Amino acid sequence: VFQKWVNREISNFDYLIQLNTMAGRTYNDLAQYPVFPWILRDYTSEELDLNNPAVFRDLSKPIGVVNEKNAKTVREKYENFEDPLGMIDKFHYGTHYSNAAGVMHYLIRVEPFTTLHIQLQKPNLSFLTHRFDCADRQFHSIPATWQALMDNPNDVKELIPEFFYFPEFLENQNGFNLGQLQMSKEMVNDVVLPKWAHSPEDFIYKHRKALESEYVSAHLHEWIDLIFGYKQRGPAAVEALNVFYYCTYEGAVDLDALTDEKERKALEGMINNFGQTPCQL
Repeated sequence: VFQKWVNREISNFDYLIQLNTMAGRTYNDLAQYPVFPWILRDYTSEELDLNNPAVFRDLSKPIGVVNEKNAKTVREKYENFEDPLGMIDKFHYGTHYSNAAGVMHYLIRVEPFTTLHIQLQKPNLSFLTHRFDCADRQFHSIPATWQALMDNPNDVKELIPEFFYFPEFLENQNGFNLGQLQMSKEMVNDVVLPKWAHSPEDFIYKHRKALESEYVSAHLHEWIDLIFGYKQRGPAAVEALNVFYYCTYEGAVDLDALTDEKERKALEGMINNFGQTPCQL
């Protein structure tokens, strides 16, 4: 697969899907859903110029520190972390770039994710109440989602493959009442698109074009190193500001060794909800 990709015989999209599959990611498990990178940083221009390197995100850095301002906070957090019990290793991020809640967050407008989201919010209520999470926390705008990532080093969500082929998830075709934003009083409906996209289809078309662009083709391996490769663990991960909470790594916890049923259930739940780092390739 690698050789085919290097020879440009398969697209960047196909290569990422194949890497995800090899690393144990699957559409059948929200906790291990395929992970794709944010590739652009320009969500405000009227036109998207894919020949300008400045419109692209720096793929060599984890999303939490693409904004240089966050790097200092993230580094200090790692250096100052001390677990009195000596069980928990130091980490840069207490959240993860891919987890079940994040997948449902992006796909809230399409079933079965709508129902799953409601279950997550109010597991014991009947579905008739249709309670969504508060509107300000909904996925309501692509430019605003990117801005939040730049402002907040604790928000490290990467993308899902749907951003490159599935326009329907950006539209509220089922007319769900997703509430209204507190500040602007605006109702949350279809996802607000970047200025350069004239419709969900146009967004997907241009976003996919960006993924297959010359710039991304030349730099995609840098992001792959962080997520699937050698910068995922060990000294290279520390240097790259790419260390996540210990529970997210494969083999970090030996569940079979836990004799206390309650403790094991709690850890299992945490691993399922928290996010999982793909198997290292």
